Amino acid sequence: MTQNTLIVTVESIGAVKQRTSDAFEQALGDNTRDEDSPRRLSFETTDQLAQVFTPRAIDLLQAIAQEEPASIREAARLVDRDIKQVSENLERLEEYGVVEFLNEGRAKRPVVPYDEIDIRLPLRGAVERDAAPA
Repeated sequence: MTQNTLIVTVESIGAVKQRTSDAFEQALGDNTRDEDSPRRLSFETTDQLAQVFTPRAIDLLQAIAQEEPASIREAARLVDRDIKQVSENLERLEEYGVVEFLNEGRAKRPVVPYDEIDIRLPLRGAVERDAAPA
């Protein structure tokens, strides 16, 4: 069984545009589609990444992936957090496609469609950054 991986990167808009352009060119020139290619999510800065992938969000993602709760309320119980906080956290993760909701009766069941999240942080040259505060 192949792993369903979400690759999270920190890179400039220019790099994302270039990668997208290259992918379109390859797709147009080659009729084969790579079904196993991972989905990507890119942020311009590490601060933006950290706002989405907080330690609490990562704990929540792991709990949902492992325990498969039937509702947001059950997910909140798994991580011993307030349901309102968990709901807000899940809505933000849904905005970025990291979590999906399945409507089952009156409950919304959170689902993590990935087996793993691969966060890639370049340390040399790949990220353009504004002047850092002194």
